[in-house]
Amino acid sequence: MRTSISLLTVSVVLVTVSCTKDSSTSPTSAGPTMSFFVSSRTSVTGNLGGLRGADALCQSLAAAAGQGAKTWRAYLSVERDADNGNQPTNARTRIGTGPWYNAAGTVVAANVTELHARTGDAAVFVDERGQRINGQWPNSPSPVEHDILTGSNADGTLLAGATCSDWTSGSAADTGQVGHSDGLGPGGSTAGALSSWNSAHTTQNCSNTAPRGGAGRIYCFAR
Repeated sequence: MRTSISLLTVSVVLVTVSCTKDSSTSPTSAGPTMSFFVSSRTSVTGNLGGLRGADALCQSLAAAAGQGAKTWRAYLSVERDADNGNQPTNARTRIGTGPWYNAAGTVVAANVTELHARTGDAAVFVDERGQRINGQWPNSPSPVEHDILTGSNADGTLLAGATCSDWTSGSAADTGQVGHSDGLGPGGSTAGALSSWNSAHTTQNCSNTAPRGGAGRIYCFAR
C-alpha cells in the first residue's frame, strides 16, 4: 500500500513539473508579421507593367513568403493612374497607415509620417526572405543594387517626369527616381539625398536599371 501511494505521489509531481515547464517556455504572444519588404525579383528596365503589374509582383512575392492573405501595394508614384481617373497618384497614399515590419519583425516605421522622416538602413530594408540588398554597406556583395524604383520625392509625393512613363517604359529617353535602401552612397556616404530610402537620384534611363547602382527592385507594403 505504501509503495502504491509513493508511486502515485511521484507521478503527480512529474506531471506538475512537466506542465510548469511547458507553460514557462511557451510564447506569450505572436510577434508582428511581415508587412514590408524590398522585392527580391528584379527588372532590367523600368517597365513593370504599370502600377497593376508592380502590385501583382508584390502580391506574388508575399504569397511565396506565406503572407499572401494581406493586400500588398508597390510604393510607386505615377502621373496617370487608370484606377484613379487617370489622375496622379502619390506612393505615400497607396500603402495604408502602418505600422510596418520587415521579415524579421523589426519595425520599419509606425506610421506614414515616421516612414518619410527616416533614412535607409541595410539591416531594415530587406527583401521578403530577410536578405539584405547589395549596397554600399561594409562587406556587401557586388554588384551594388540598392537603387529602389519609386518615382517619388522624399515626402512620398510624385516626382513628375521621373516615373519611367508610369512604370511602362523601357526607353532610354525616360528616367525614374530611386531611393537607397541602405541609406548610403559611395564610400558609405550619408551626405545629402544619398541617405534617402525613397528619393536619392534618378536612374541613368529606363532601358537599363543597373547603371548608377540598381536592379529594378521596388518596395512593397501591406495595407
